[in-house]
Amino acid sequence: MACTAPRLAMVAGEASGDLLAGLLLGGLRSRWSDLSAVGIGGPQMEQQGLQVWWPNHKLSVHGFSWELLRRYREILGIRNQLRRRLLADRPDIFIGIDAPDFNLGLEAALKSQGIKTVHFVSPSVWAWRPERMEKIRQSADHVLCIFPFEPELLRSNGIAATYVGHPLASVIPMVPERAAARRQLGLADADSVVAILPGSRLGEIRHLALRFFQAAALIQSAQPATKFIVPAVPQLMQLIAEIAREGGMAGSLQILAGQSHVALAACDVTIIASGTATLEAALFKRPMVIAYHMGWLSWQLMRRKRLQPWVGLPNILCQEFVVPELLQDAATPQALAREVLGWLDAPRSAPERIAALQQKFTALHHSLQRDTATLATDAISQILAR
Repeated sequence: MACTAPRLAMVAGEASGDLLAGLLLGGLRSRWSDLSAVGIGGPQMEQQGLQVWWPNHKLSVHGFSWELLRRYREILGIRNQLRRRLLADRPDIFIGIDAPDFNLGLEAALKSQGIKTVHFVSPSVWAWRPERMEKIRQSADHVLCIFPFEPELLRSNGIAATYVGHPLASVIPMVPERAAARRQLGLADADSVVAILPGSRLGEIRHLALRFFQAAALIQSAQPATKFIVPAVPQLMQLIAEIAREGGMAGSLQILAGQSHVALAACDVTIIASGTATLEAALFKRPMVIAYHMGWLSWQLMRRKRLQPWVGLPNILCQEFVVPELLQDAATPQALAREVLGWLDAPRSAPERIAALQQKFTALHHSLQRDTATLATDAISQILAR
């Protein structure tokens, strides 16, 4: 029976999806030790036994305009090849992890041919592009939701859904081990530490990294003792070092191979690209300055489809501007530096600001903390048993 040893197909499109999928696959393997899994993924999924047909960086695209148009044929070709391969050698279930632009179309094609489909991480129809609701209904037999308000919204639109919590809320400790993280990175307890996270995708880094490093140079000018750490996707470390040099920070920062969680645990504040990493920073209870920049056409399209005044996940989930957001033309090095210096000064000048932020982020952490692997595996098991 499929339920005793299911054969899965999975697709995760970028580093954050790979992390979520790796956690999910680990939970599934604890239920079915002999399951097999194939598809598109990264190192976290491969570590959990995924047979990688394509690496997930093949799907990584920033924005909606030139880069997407330039790589559209390649990405569409991968999806068509994957669809044909899965229809020729059918899995028991397909699980698409985030990457809705790629996965929903693939799920619709597979579902129409009788393959069961699950989408893990609901598209943010509550934040922008609400027209996607119909596409989700056509594509997914079930949606696994990582935020507590999502299942009711989906079910009201005829989409079966289960809240499974956010896997990161169980991985990241409620009280981060700041001192241990600093020892690991060779930092002193008394150091002022800024973590710089310009994103995991090449497009993000090209749009954001120079701004972030120019801001770091301004911060260093104002507070010369400040330490800077940069967790980076290993294959992009050289590029980041080159951009840091261009931004006037050559030799003034520590570039880490991965280790984003160590960096967030160790830092006092982070300059961070909008995305999943901002939620990780919130779970580490860290002050942050969220920024994003993209091509002009991409920005115009995104701005018109926004439903909420916030872009960063911590602000969306708290329903207020808990941390500053600097988007597009507002994301100047001067503005970034000013906001970071405000956070660095807050323990002395406004301790109540830090206390309020930590209180809100602790409440958020509790709301997202569930046994995600078990809840997701239970839902998938019920779908397989139908």
